[in-house]
Amino acid sequence: MSAHISNVRPKADKVIVDIVDYVMKYKISSKVAYDTARNCLIDTLGCGLEALEYPACKKLMGPVVPGTIVPNGAKVPGTQFQLDPIQAAFNIGAMIRWLDFNDTWLAAEWGHPSDNLGGILATADWLSRNAVAAGKKPLKMKDVLTAMIKAHEIQGCIALENSFNKVGLDHVILVKVASTAVVAEMMGLSKEEITNAVSLAWVDGQALRTYRHAPNTGSRKSWAAGDATSRAVRLALMAKTGEMGYPSVLTAKTWGFYDVSFKGQPFKFQRPYASYVMENVLFKISFPAEFHSQTAVEAAMTLHGQLAKAGKSVDDIKKITIRTHEACIRIIDKKGPLNNPADRDHCIQYMVAVPLIFGRLTAGDYEDAIAADKRIDALRDKIECVEDTSYTADYHDPKKRSIANALTVEFKDGKKLKEVVVEYPIGHARRRSDGIPLLVEKFKTNLARQFATKQQQAILAVSLDQDKLEAMPVNEYVDMYVI
Repeated sequence: MSAHISNVRPKADKVIVDIVDYVMKYKISSKVAYDTARNCLIDTLGCGLEALEYPACKKLMGPVVPGTIVPNGAKVPGTQFQLDPIQAAFNIGAMIRWLDFNDTWLAAEWGHPSDNLGGILATADWLSRNAVAAGKKPLKMKDVLTAMIKAHEIQGCIALENSFNKVGLDHVILVKVASTAVVAEMMGLSKEEITNAVSLAWVDGQALRTYRHAPNTGSRKSWAAGDATSRAVRLALMAKTGEMGYPSVLTAKTWGFYDVSFKGQPFKFQRPYASYVMENVLFKISFPAEFHSQTAVEAAMTLHGQLAKAGKSVDDIKKITIRTHEACIRIIDKKGPLNNPADRDHCIQYMVAVPLIFGRLTAGDYEDAIAADKRIDALRDKIECVEDTSYTADYHDPKKRSIANALTVEFKDGKKLKEVVVEYPIGHARRRSDGIPLLVEKFKTNLARQFATKQQQAILAVSLDQDKLEAMPVNEYVDMYVI
């Protein structure tokens, strides 16, 4: 005989209530957060502009049905497309994530909080164009920056103590949840409607990490976040119609997220929502590489110069040891054949071998033409990763949040180069003064890929001025990026 189950509708789970209260009530007062959000905005859009040079990305751009034009729809930067906000969110989300060059957050779960910009910018632009058409005021870019800060915070704070990858789920689940919350608030939904929308995001089927790992690594990892942030816009729009939610979606026995997908464990939280994540986010400035390898690539670049000074070449190398943290080994320590660019940019051996050989690591270095160089695989076979438990501890320490790697090169003649240690990458919060000028140069380079000089200068004049950017209507700013 089955046990009686109460059919009394429960109150919404506290995790959901806390998210909704944060997006509706919390006022961002941190100047550092807004300054960082502006830099995050330009860096993220720049990554998208670079990705448009790659046919594999560009073929996914545009409407679902070719030729569809949406009056007052959201525009896709770097293109001539004007789409419904759901498809625009997919387009923007896919292009900014395609080359694995946008920001990163590392904790129990890792991810790329600027992935949320796909839904945020598409929604803000669509709302603004419709407001202008109705004779009302559009949203300002400060509203976009605020939504970015809050989406970063939701995704990042949940990620601090909760590992979705350990149960096989992809981190884009947090993009969907964070984007749903902030775009629903942007649309002016009520507390009940936002609560419903966020519950719908949790109850959705969640993406597996299959496409990020051998032997199935593939290009879906480049559009998965675009898919998640566009789904968020869809769910928010459904909730706006009055679609019901599922209040105990996390905690319901047997059928809730915790029991079904999280081995029965409730989420843990290290800190309340504020602006911590945006203030401490990691930028990928120098190399389009999975972030756990950034310091290893930086060390490899140093060693490339030392090889020449020592009169050695990569052919003289017997062994390379990478002293690293546990997450790096779990995600990107990879042996055997690499089948495509998505496979290569998640292999630390590949990402170390290329700069040792060529003295560079660019997005183009993951393509087949470069990968065909036999020296790369020969060097990969000589590279071994070993965990340093102190590096793992510092990786999780909220006061340090290091991503340390140390490389030692041994030669066939028995000699070796002094170990090169890099604890904090150039994009780390501890190196902002070094990193931001380089981030701006990266943005300038990416603007030049798509726009004429006059258009580049107009974008820069606004984008590098905090006050001007915050005051600008969203639709006017996005218009600056139209081809």
